[in-house]
Amino acid sequence: QVQLVEYGGGVVQAGGSLRLSCAASGTTSNIVTMGWYRQAAGKERELVATINKGGITNYAGSVKGRFTISINNAKTTVYLQMNSLKRGDTDVYYCNVLISGPFRNYWGQGTQVTVSS
Repeated sequence: QVQLVEYGGGVVQAGGSLRLSCAASGTTSNIVTMGWYRQAAGKERELVATINKGGITNYAGSVKGRFTISINNAKTTVYLQMNSLKRGDTDVYYCNVLISGPFRNYWGQGTQVTVSS
């Protein structure tokens, strides 16, 4: 079992920055990847960025160059630094962890990010 707690959502003006954090606890030794997804009301949840324990990252095209995902040395906390925010980035952001043995996904509770003009 893995528990995830997210921090850092809020309201920011377009062009501003926010940093999201997600702390994992429980059986963290089996974590394969950590990442962030986002979902607008009535839409599918979509990938924002992922990072594996080796530090290899993957970004959605819409955030490349503006968002940076990173993890702490203990590989238990994942961060999402969001710069040059646009109104289209307004969504609920969900932390995700994939563990192995067997493979299973865990999700955070979601944090609202609102970008105002």
